[in-house]
Amino acid sequence: MPTMAEVDADTARHWRQVGEDVVLQDGWIRVARRTYELPDGRIAEWDMFGGGHTVGVLALTPEGELVMVRQFRPGPDRVVLNVPGGFVDPGETPLEAAARELTEETGYVSTDLELVVTAMSASSTGQRHVVIARDCRPGGQMKLDEFEDCEPVVLDVATVRDELRSGQMTGNEIVYLGLDHAGLL
Repeated sequence: MPTMAEVDADTARHWRQVGEDVVLQDGWIRVARRTYELPDGRIAEWDMFGGGHTVGVLALTPEGELVMVRQFRPGPDRVVLNVPGGFVDPGETPLEAAARELTEETGYVSTDLELVVTAMSASSTGQRHVVIARDCRPGGQMKLDEFEDCEPVVLDVATVRDELRSGQMTGNEIVYLGLDHAGLL
């Protein structure tokens, strides 16, 4: 818990937004330029990623294994391992989105879902929700979006931790936070 002096120091260092965001790109990823006045009076422009909220699901089977997905990702330009997840649709809670994304991307279902943390990013206005889904079992219908090619895989925790440590996954912070909250690090 921060002390009052730390809170006062943080308040003194806060940048003040000047004007409205200027949208530079509004496609799959939204990019907007935001103007700030710094505490010393200088003006700075900052490009921000927008878009909505997303959710990542650490999906645990009754045997304690993890339901993951392998899919192509344009950033690393290859097939990578990640947790199921995606956008939280308008009017949907993070838990509802987690249940939907888990089933759509893997065919697994769970009725025991817990929102464990919402993470922020340095240059994004969206939030990244981390949900743990327990007692995941096959039983749903996969329903991939037009450009998704998810391959569900069930892996033991040690294998996922090794992949996480190697830096070869995407969504590392979501996986790490999920494993940490599940007591599996």
